[in-house]
Amino acid sequence: MLLLSSPAFAYTPDDGDDPGPGLSAAQTLGLYVGLPLLVFAVIAGLVLALDRSRDSDIETVSAQAKSRG
Repeated sequence: MLLLSSPAFAYTPDDGDDPGPGLSAAQTLGLYVGLPLLVFAVIAGLVLALDRSRDSDIETVSAQAKSRG
């Protein structure tokens, strides 16, 4: 009965079981700290750049409205 409850092929390694070389501390920090900060900075920069161009359009429209009336 115990033989039936054990998983079949439990000790056969799969193709992905051989890990590659580990990362150094600098590589780990770059991957998990530096890369997310870089992505955040790029997104924040795009948002600020697009927001500033929209603000100048709004100021132009409000200036035109003031001059009319």
